[in-house]
Order: sequence, then C-alpha cells, then structure tokens
Amino acid sequence: MSPRVLLAEPRGFCAGVEMAIKSLTWMVQIFEPPVYCYHEIVHNAAVVDAFERAGVVFVDSVEEVPAGSPVMLSAHGSAPDVVTAAERRAAVMIDAVCPLVTKVHHEMRRMSDAGYDIIYVGHQGHDEAIGAVAEAPSASTLIDPVDGLGAFNPKDPEKVALLAQTTLGLYEWEGILDDAALRFPDLQTARKSDLCYATTNRQTAILRLTDACSVILVVGSENSSNTQALVRVAQKEGVRAYRVDGPDDVDPAWFTDSDVVGVTAGASAPDQRVRAVIEAVAPGGPVEVLRVTDEDEYFPLPPRLRSFVTTLQALVEGAFGAPEPGRSGPIENDRGWDASEALELLNV
Repeated sequence: MSPRVLLAEPRGFCAGVEMAIKSLTWMVQIFEPPVYCYHEIVHNAAVVDAFERAGVVFVDSVEEVPAGSPVMLSAHGSAPDVVTAAERRAAVMIDAVCPLVTKVHHEMRRMSDAGYDIIYVGHQGHDEAIGAVAEAPSASTLIDPVDGLGAFNPKDPEKVALLAQTTLGLYEWEGILDDAALRFPDLQTARKSDLCYATTNRQTAILRLTDACSVILVVGSENSSNTQALVRVAQKEGVRAYRVDGPDDVDPAWFTDSDVVGVTAGASAPDQRVRAVIEAVAPGGPVEVLRVTDEDEYFPLPPRLRSFVTTLQALVEGAFGAPEPGRSGPIENDRGWDASEALELLNV
C-alpha cells in the first residue's frame, strides 16, 4: 500500500524556460563545444548538468569566455554592461532572457527616465534582481519582501514606483504593495498580472493542494526562487512541505500510507524529475491530477537565433532532419517540440 498522490497541473516548465532550454539546445547542435552560457540557463541542477555534459560551460563573468566563442545569456536577464561585453567578446551572442523579465527591464528604464524612485521587490543576489536593478542603479532600491520597506526614503514621495522580481510569491508582492500604497498614495506600479503568469498559476495550484493534502513535495533546485516560493506558500497554509531536487531527496519518514501527498514543481524543473519523485513516493501507484487551469503561452526563440539558424539551415539538417519539399523547417515548427524533447536530444 502507498500514499495517495495528487499531482498539480500546471507545474514545471514555463514558456520562458521552454524557450531558453530549446535555445541552448540549438547552440550545442550548431557549434562544436564548448558553448558558453552566462549564468545558469535556468535555475535547475539537472538541466544545468545535462548541458554541461553536452559541452556547455557556465560562467559568472563574460571575461571567462574566450574571445570569438559562442555565448548565450541566461533566461533571468542580464545587466546592460554584461550584454554589451558579450556582444564585443563573442562570435555569436544570443540573449535567452524571458520576455516577462524584459518587460520589467523596460519599466525600470522608463520609470527612471521619468524621475521616479523605484522600489524593486526581489531577493538579494538573485540573477534576475541583479540584472533588473542594473537597468537603473541610481534610481532603484532593492527591497527584500522579508524585510519590508523599512527606512526607504524617496527624494519625492509623489514620484515612487514599485516593480518586482517576476518569481515572487503573490503574498510577498502584495504585502509590499499594500505597505507602499499606504505610504505613497501616488505610487506607480504594474498590475498584479505582471508577475510571471507561471509563478501565479503554480501558486494557485499549490493552494488547492493544501486543501486536500497532508504533505506536499515541491520538485526544484535550491536556487530556484519560484520553487522556494511554492514551499513557503504551502507552509504558510500550515501544510508540511519539502523541496526535493529528485527522487533521492525523498525521505519515506515524511509520510505514511494514510497520507495524501501532493506533488508539484517549480517552473524550471523537468517533468522527468517529477515522475521519478512520484515513483519514489508511490511505486506503480495511481496518480490523480488536480488541475486549476490550462497554459498555452508560447515564447518564440530569440530573433537573432531564429535568423542565425535559418541562415545555417543546411548545417542543422543532420540534427533535426531536412524538411520535405513544400514544408517548413524546424524553426517554423518550433511550437511542435518542447524542452523535454530538447533535453533528450542532447543524447547525454
């Protein structure tokens, strides 16, 4: 006998992660290794390990990239000086930043140019927060949601803007938003929906799990902000929740056969890991899906990569197969495959 398992839907890869993983897969198919990537392409140890075994070298400084090498910038967004340095140093530079992060970068610049003091709500040291604050360093103050506004003191209380890391917990964002709105009645801010749709959907799903489960397992890596947020959401509701990278992290002492175990995953966690965790909890047992919404968001590959691959179509036919006469090629059919297939294509 095994615990009953409830599997959240949606969970796992979001559109930004899908785009980033497929983009880096194209890079390792086209170029001889090593291919360089500034910061982890996404915050998941299994994904990073797969790419490292395929010949990707992850670096924390563009200066570590040999001049003339191909380089990709991670999905979390990079500071302007990093983008400029990568352009100068690399033979081919592809920025795999998530479009939702790009939107925040744009808002940082726009609010700064308009003379606003910007409260940026995010986690100190997170790649996304570093890149966003770098867009307007003299105008922005990084506020950790745990610390609150504290002694934040703008030059002009009537010109304050509030922006956020896209992977924050809704309760983290809303708490700072409420406090800032009370202190600064003319506060300028994005709509709540400007937080990452995937983060919001996964947090809604885990709230549903807390109504039905006595234990929840969240699949994802320690440095994944949205994964950690899912754990905090469950714990805030009084349910025991544990983050696991994979099946080896599952401790049988966490649950009994009479428990209902909820399983979900952060936005950068491969579904193969989710299935392996379920097998560790209830080998061969049935799985019930708890669905709260359907996701059909799609982010196309970066324009420069699409143009580059189209130009070099003949070089990649061996990896993806030449299109039949009258049919489009793999770039045009990008919707037809996903990041899980991309990882399998690495052949590692």
